[in-house]
Amino acid sequence: MQTTDLAIPKRKPRVYLEENFKIESWQTLQPYFEELKAREIDSEEELEKWMKDRSELESVLSEDLGWRYIRMTCDTQNEETTKAFQYFVSEIEPQIAPYDHELNLKLMQSPFVNSLDKEKYKIYLRGVGRALEIFREENIPLQTEISTKQQQYAAITGAMTVTLDGEEMTLQRAADRLKKTDRAVREKAWLAIQDRRYEDRQKLDNLFDELLQLRNKVALNADFKNFRDYMFAALGRFDYTPQDCFDFHQSIQETIVPLLTKIDEERKSKLGLDELRPWDLDVDPSGKKPLEPFQKGEELLEKTVQVFYNLDPFLGDCLATMREMGHLDLESRKGKAPGGYNYPLDEIGVPFIFMNATSSLRDVITMLHEGGHAVHSFLTREMSLNAFKHPPSEVAELASMSMELISMDNWDTFFEDEDELRRAKRTHLESVLETFPWVATVDKFQHWIYEHPEQTAAQRHQEWVNIFENFNHKLVSWDGLEQYKPYTWQKQLHIYEVPFYYIEYAMAQLGAIAVWKNYKENPAEGLAAYKRALGLGYTVSIGEVYEAAGIKFDFSTDYIRSLADFVQAEMEKI
Repeated sequence: MQTTDLAIPKRKPRVYLEENFKIESWQTLQPYFEELKAREIDSEEELEKWMKDRSELESVLSEDLGWRYIRMTCDTQNEETTKAFQYFVSEIEPQIAPYDHELNLKLMQSPFVNSLDKEKYKIYLRGVGRALEIFREENIPLQTEISTKQQQYAAITGAMTVTLDGEEMTLQRAADRLKKTDRAVREKAWLAIQDRRYEDRQKLDNLFDELLQLRNKVALNADFKNFRDYMFAALGRFDYTPQDCFDFHQSIQETIVPLLTKIDEERKSKLGLDELRPWDLDVDPSGKKPLEPFQKGEELLEKTVQVFYNLDPFLGDCLATMREMGHLDLESRKGKAPGGYNYPLDEIGVPFIFMNATSSLRDVITMLHEGGHAVHSFLTREMSLNAFKHPPSEVAELASMSMELISMDNWDTFFEDEDELRRAKRTHLESVLETFPWVATVDKFQHWIYEHPEQTAAQRHQEWVNIFENFNHKLVSWDGLEQYKPYTWQKQLHIYEVPFYYIEYAMAQLGAIAVWKNYKENPAEGLAAYKRALGLGYTVSIGEVYEAAGIKFDFSTDYIRSLADFVQAEMEKI
């Protein structure tokens, strides 16, 4: 039942900063950092008070940057919002970095740090220690330059449009045509999208070359062999190594790729084709028209809110609150950055969902996915330190991917027709399996990139093709399309904007399948365990979060095979 009497959150009263404080320049911020740096700390209680004051300052900074990023991505062509974001990145963040380092030193060198509650602060202090290890002052201007260049990716890709049948549209909207039953329409749309990306291939290659060199320099400055090893430290990957990732890639190749090849064989047969082409992968093999679960962003939101309420009143209240506060921008339009995200807003504790919806099943999945992230933000909003609210991606993506699956029993809100509901569920479960090889491709490629920083663009393209062909759609013919394949990695924004943040999707996808399995066996306990685990934030290790959810943090071949078998069995039931 839908709640109508929402308690709209207000940010907590500030204790350290003035209530009306706004970030306008570094000069207005510096006194707070100076005070934290100079403050005398004479007891454990005073150290905890100092930590909370610092956390409040971090929350204000994080939320201010968040709104600047949100406004910029909602309209990449708006010079004012772009300037506001760039100002923060170029004029404020570089000033903060050395103070952060000094405050980390002050914390770890305090005689009272060992008196702190070890269970409560062990993960936080471990992260602070790692940050101290990798900090180098000479990297501050390099990281500013990297942030500025990363932003160029959204500007380049956000400006991409194609014209089909006289209508100019975003690539996301054009991609909806890949679901059309008319093969000629699909081919035309696919080629238009590829041609438009191909047009900017050199621009994107040049941008990546610049990022590659800057990132490599940061790693060498911090005494790492390469940027991959630096990022494993920077991302706080305490629970697994690069070799574990390589083993994971191999497990996916052995267990998931053959399964997907079998699915492609069935697709080819059902479509009655002599050969599969890249534009044949999104159409429903039954020959039925594309699923259209909603028409406009508003309808997508209304139906998702209802799905969440059907699952659990708290989940429904999360999205309904965001709707009430205007914390969503869902529809695709020209000038909007590509992709989708849930941006945590640390001071108010109510996040913002951004996406590029058209009218597809994929949009429903994205909304459910980002809604899972949003729920995570609500479950951690009362935590005492800002750092506790930001678990690593292996946990964050567990929140979002599990939501995609545990919500499936309520998808009749979107699909009243039983046949359409079955199609939607089967399509999504196929895409769940497809997550693994694509993630393995992107991750393995990134390992190679940063292990070979002197690569040429041509070598990079060839390596991408080699890896791609090991993992993806072995039955699909690219005859006559060979020019496009070496550049298909350029559509993956993570490679440009958040390097090495991708393997987590596959790890979390495994976890999400396990959460869903528990939910299917006992819905009440499965959902309670999901919420309980997410509510831990980042106060325990990844493995302990997974354990609280009633699952394992495990990506061995046997475990992957067991969960893949479960998905297969569920697909057969549909």
